[in-house]
Amino acid sequence: MHPHNTAIVLIEYQNDFTSPGGVFHDAVKGVMQSSNMLANTATTIEQARKLGVTIIHMPIHFAEGYPELTTRSYGILKGVSDGHAFLAGSWGAEITDALPRDPVDIVIEGKRGLDAFATTGLDLVLRNNGIQNLVVAGFLTNCCVEGTVRSGYEKGYDVVTLTDCTATFSDEQQHAAEQFTLPMFSQTLQHSAFLQALNAG
Repeated sequence: MHPHNTAIVLIEYQNDFTSPGGVFHDAVKGVMQSSNMLANTATTIEQARKLGVTIIHMPIHFAEGYPELTTRSYGILKGVSDGHAFLAGSWGAEITDALPRDPVDIVIEGKRGLDAFATTGLDLVLRNNGIQNLVVAGFLTNCCVEGTVRSGYEKGYDVVTLTDCTATFSDEQQHAAEQFTLPMFSQTLQHSAFLQALNAG
């Protein structure tokens, strides 16, 4: 795996997930802590960036009143609007300080749903940077990570999911995604195996 045609896409590493006081933090903190997700991600970013990997942040946020979302009686996006999560300009929508940032990192705006490709310029940015290896990490493992991995796979990228850099609402959901769903659309690797492959590339 060559670093210069590899990008790490970091999905929703925002305070509403990552930080105490965030809207969804209590729901995801168990899985985050069991895998040491934030520390693993920080280590991966620091080492990968030095090797020349492109680092892409994909935050999600909404305007007051959530006009971007259709009214729904069910599902994760109803939970977002009901909980007033990821409100543009709020602390909860900010990218967490737990990740090391660098001016060379790319922040792609426009994510409003579950697939990071759907309403953003992600595909254009990846192609403009000569990216073939799409490495995905973040929240939620069985929702936005899975949606992005599916889309990337169908678009022809070589997709990797960093399993110990992802988290969702329960161990059962995490394990089901890792064991059954994500391998249909990606290579599932722990961060240490990914870094070994990068260094060998």
